[in-house]
Amino acid sequence: MEKAPDKIGKYKLIREVGRGATATVYLAEHPQYPDNVALKLIRFDDKSKDEAKWNRRLLKLLRAEMDVSRRLDHPNIIKIFDTAVDKDYAYIVMEYFPGTTLEKYCSFQSLLPLHRTIGMIFKCAMALDYAYRQGVVHRDIKPANILVDDNDNVKITDFGLALNVSKKSAADSTFIMGVGSPAYMSPEQIKGYPLNQKTDLFSLGVVLFHMLTGRLPFRAKNPAQLIYKIINTEPPLVSQINSELPEQLDQVIRKALEKDLYSRYKNGAEFAKDLSAVRYKILDDSTSQQDTTRYATLRKMPFFTEFEDVEIWEMLRISRWRKVESHTLLLREGDADQRFGIVIDGRVEVSVDGHRVYELGAGEVFGELAFLDAQDHKHMNTAVTTTETVYLEINPAALSLATDECQDAFRSRLVTTVARRLGAAYRELSKTGVPAEQVTASGFGMELQLVDT
Repeated sequence: MEKAPDKIGKYKLIREVGRGATATVYLAEHPQYPDNVALKLIRFDDKSKDEAKWNRRLLKLLRAEMDVSRRLDHPNIIKIFDTAVDKDYAYIVMEYFPGTTLEKYCSFQSLLPLHRTIGMIFKCAMALDYAYRQGVVHRDIKPANILVDDNDNVKITDFGLALNVSKKSAADSTFIMGVGSPAYMSPEQIKGYPLNQKTDLFSLGVVLFHMLTGRLPFRAKNPAQLIYKIINTEPPLVSQINSELPEQLDQVIRKALEKDLYSRYKNGAEFAKDLSAVRYKILDDSTSQQDTTRYATLRKMPFFTEFEDVEIWEMLRISRWRKVESHTLLLREGDADQRFGIVIDGRVEVSVDGHRVYELGAGEVFGELAFLDAQDHKHMNTAVTTTETVYLEINPAALSLATDECQDAFRSRLVTTVARRLGAAYRELSKTGVPAEQVTASGFGMELQLVDT
C-alpha cells in the first residue's frame, strides 16, 4: 500500500479514516480552522484511455459537489470548505463527522429500535426538503451516503451526483446520466425522466424500509429483474415482514414508494410530518436478544443451509416458536390443515394408520405433504411428540405474505425433503419385494436403444 503523505496543500494529515474505490479520506488539520476536517483525496492515473475517461468523470463529480455544497448550510448535511485540483490528484475538504454509515443498521442482526430509526429518517427528510428548496436534488440517497454518530446525529454526504434543478440547460455540468444506486433508485430515475425532490424521497423510503426490516423492498437475481420490479411491482408491507412494527408505517412507506409521482409525498416536510405522527412502540432488549438466539439456532440447521440470512430472519417473523410436552398431538392424519413444522429440539413420531413410519429429530420437517398437496390439503400421517419438544410452526397463510425469495427457498427445501424420503421408502419396500423381471443373472436384460430414423 502506498505510504500516505504528511501534507496535502495547506492541510496536515493526521490519519486515514476511510478508503473507497476512488478516494481515501484523511483526518486533517488547518491552522485557520478551529476544528479538524476530513480531506477526501482522489488520485489520478492517465495510463489508459479508460482511466483518463474515469478521471474526467471524477473531476466532474468533484466540481459538482463543491458547486452544490457551497449553497447548502444545514445541520444534517455535511459542509464543504475547500477543493483543489492538481495534475495528479484532487481533494475536497469537508466537515469531519466521527460516525458510521447507516449500512451498519440495515441487517437483521443490527436493526435499531423503531424510535431511533424514525428519528434518523425524519432528519434526513427535512434535510432533503431544505436542499430542494435551494434547487438541489441529491439523486443517490442510500445508507452508504448517510452518516450517523452515537447520539443519532445524522449527516447526508456525497452530493457529487447532485442535480442543480435551477439550471434548465441540457449541458448542465452537474447532470450526469446513469448515476445512482439501482436498488434505491426511483422508477422515474431508472426511466431517465426529469427528476425533482420526489426521487430522493422514494430513495429515502427504500432506506427506511431497509432499516425497519433488514431487507430491500425490491429484490432480484439480476439487474433487469430488479428494474422491472421497481417499475412495476408493489413492495410488501413492513408490518407483515416484521410483526413488531405498527401498521401505520405501512401507509407512510407505501406513500413514499408510490410509483405515481402525484400520489407520492410532495416534499420532505410532508414525509417528516407523517413519520412524527406514527405511534410507534419500542422493542425491549430481551425480545431482541431472544430473536438473535433463535436466529443462530436456525442458521446451524441443515434445513436452512440454502437460505440467505435475511430469509431466516423473515421466517422468524412470520412463524411461531412453540414448546410442547411429550405425547402431544401436533397434527392428525386426514385433517385438512396445511400447517407444518420443523423440529428445533426433541423427538416427533410420524405414523400412518397407527403404525410408526419414522421418528424425527432436530432440524427435520413434518407435515409438509399437506402443504405441498395443491388439491386436498390433507395430512397423510399423524405426528406426536415422544419427548418435550420445541418446534417452529409455519402457517401457509403467513408464509404467503413472505417474499418470493423466501417462499421459493422453502418450497425448494421441502421438495428436496420429500424426494429423499420417497427414495428411502422405495429402498425399504424393495427389501420385501420380488426380484425385478428385467434383472438377470448377468445383469440387465434388453436395454432401450435410441437410433436415428
